Amino acid sequence: MARILVADAVAQEGIDFLRERHDVEVRTGLSEDELVEAVRGRDALIVRSQTQVTARVIEAADLLSVIGRAGVGVDNIDLEAATQHGVIVVNAPLANTLSTAEHTFGLMLALARHTPQAYSSLRAGKWERSKFMGVELAGKTLGIIGLGRIGTEVARRARAFEMRVVAFDPFVSRERGSQLGVEMMELEPLLETSDFVTLHTALHEGSRGMINAERLAHAKHGVRIINAARGALIDEQALFDAVESGQVAGAAIDVFSEEPAVGNILTTHERIVVTPHLAASTYEAQDRAALDVAEQIADVLDGGIARFAVNAPLLDPETMAVIGPFIDAAEVAGNVAMQLAGGGVQRVRIEYLGDIANYDSTPLHAGVIVGMLQRVTSEKVTIVNAKRLAEEHGLRLDEETGSARDPYANLVIVHAMLDDREESVAVTHTPSGLRIVGIGPYPVEVARATPYLLAIENIDRPGMIGRVGMLLGTLGVNIAHMSVAAGPGGLALMVLCIQRPLSADELAEVTALADIHSVRQIDLSMTQPAR
Repeated sequence: MARILVADAVAQEGIDFLRERHDVEVRTGLSEDELVEAVRGRDALIVRSQTQVTARVIEAADLLSVIGRAGVGVDNIDLEAATQHGVIVVNAPLANTLSTAEHTFGLMLALARHTPQAYSSLRAGKWERSKFMGVELAGKTLGIIGLGRIGTEVARRARAFEMRVVAFDPFVSRERGSQLGVEMMELEPLLETSDFVTLHTALHEGSRGMINAERLAHAKHGVRIINAARGALIDEQALFDAVESGQVAGAAIDVFSEEPAVGNILTTHERIVVTPHLAASTYEAQDRAALDVAEQIADVLDGGIARFAVNAPLLDPETMAVIGPFIDAAEVAGNVAMQLAGGGVQRVRIEYLGDIANYDSTPLHAGVIVGMLQRVTSEKVTIVNAKRLAEEHGLRLDEETGSARDPYANLVIVHAMLDDREESVAVTHTPSGLRIVGIGPYPVEVARATPYLLAIENIDRPGMIGRVGMLLGTLGVNIAHMSVAAGPGGLALMVLCIQRPLSADELAEVTALADIHSVRQIDLSMTQPAR
């Protein structure tokens, strides 16, 4: 069982899911010093937005494999440090889609009808109907900045309100926009056209402060601004000034450049509706976020690939359905090839044969590196830092693709090149599990039935299997499975699955048998079990 620390309050559904499989401890409200101590010996860490996962925390986490953010943004996690240490960071980007879209419309309606201000007025004993005259949404133009998952859901709801919808998103085609009933346009024309503008784009250096004084000055007079994405997308002082001048009729803001936003200038204007970052705060969204992250953490701890790894390749379900089972195969092929080479590998050639050749090979590539380096470096090797570590160890990897090779529908073949020789290993995945089906020129058929293998090359003559079997029996070594193949030059290879490793003296005894050409022991105990 893995040890998991939950450092922020997350929905119980996710905790219960993990407790069925692993040891889970919940400790919230930890300082950085306390978290540094708490993460030692932990395999996984789950946070929301309160806990800061700094480089210092990650460096202290000697066994950490995965950090889960039960939400969308990962601003509170040092991604660079996580990647450097091979720690996978996962989030739950789909969990709050509906809750954020609905909150956006709640803000839009509150802004259009002055609902919070009217509520406060009436609670204060006043009856000011004329003061709070509003506007309808029907017939107005809604400009959406960022037509991703949330922006798309907002667009669908806006059409139900009989609004004209325009959008700016450089990654969405006009054809896709048309399918959604949305007119795509550049940012400046959108601002000049829209009665309401809502932001649903990611925060990066190109989008930081994108709604600034200059753009607000050229926006349609009386525009209303809604932001439930990231506070830093808007220059807050510029927005305040534009509302104060009347260029912007009002704003509804759920997110701020710094939070908690108590005392933020946007909370002081009567025509700006504010909420304390509530877009994802529904029971349903929190349950989805916790369960999504819990499932991904379980997948990673089982040796799988997370659906939404922030610092690792993001692959669509179709790709993962095809290549997912072969990530193990790639790791085993790399691991065995490196053991057979014994060090000094200068170049690696990887072949992907069959259907897997038609898909993104990034996880397979990383799997080979993980297998090759996990015994030659003290650093933890994972999919997120595999490329960097390969470069640091001087490994040059080339990739080739090709058609299936009978009788196997898919193969991963790793060729480890040294000065004077090449070691190659072919591995596939069948419905019954992983199979090593080639070692050098020998076509073998080896299931990973035990953690240790003996690869014995010998002169191809009768009685060799008996001699080896008798000696291993004398040494008290049980053979779980055997595969024998003839090769070139009158040689043959027997691969034995054995229950325990042989000592150096025992290996010397096997090597000393007559007509034995070489004996090499392979340790598979560090590779992940077949999924």
